[in-house]
Amino acid sequence: MKIIFADDHTLFRDALTHYILQADPSVEVLPAHDLHGVMEHLQTNNDVDLILLDLKMPGMSGLKGLEKTIALRPRIPVAIVSGLAEQADIEEALSIGARGYLPKTLPGTAVMQAIRKIVGGEIFVPVDHNTNMIMASHDHGVSSEQSRPDAPAIPEDKNLTPREREVLGYLMQGATNKDIARALDLQVVTVKLHVRGICRKLGATNRTQAVILAQQAAAAEHNHIH
Repeated sequence: MKIIFADDHTLFRDALTHYILQADPSVEVLPAHDLHGVMEHLQTNNDVDLILLDLKMPGMSGLKGLEKTIALRPRIPVAIVSGLAEQADIEEALSIGARGYLPKTLPGTAVMQAIRKIVGGEIFVPVDHNTNMIMASHDHGVSSEQSRPDAPAIPEDKNLTPREREVLGYLMQGATNKDIARALDLQVVTVKLHVRGICRKLGATNRTQAVILAQQAAAAEHNHIH
């Protein structure tokens, strides 16, 4: 696994990097102290698995740096890291396409859990920014109450993650957020974030339109194959 970790607080960045390498020596961490450093790493590394961005570091210009990073490499998951982040900033970052929010107060074990989940296609955010209680999903399988639908044949250029394809499959069955959360062993709020990401990537304004666009895209893909 290769991670770009950008934070202008060198002590924090080095300490967390040290913890990550202790937890998993196979991880390669590319350090940067500003957005320019992130861009340089992306120009010379085509196999990055995750980008961690400090929300307040030089070059970010609010959330514009996040938008720029996602636009440059939309297939690489990006998570924001911050010691002081407003609820509105976190929600906006997620709506832009961030795959997670890691408070700097998060314990090291939780950070590793977050990294693995985000790289695996999950969204990671704390339930409460004061307690840092984790609301990220636990992937323990599917409830027997509802069968897992086949992943819809959405073209790869839509950049849906495997989890988003799973959620979309349930949406196309008419499942509610609670149904999906129960079937995939997720928190409802996590399902909502996945639905938001699906809508954004498909260019839909709501879940109903997302299903319609997904059906059209799947039909077009089927016709192209046959």
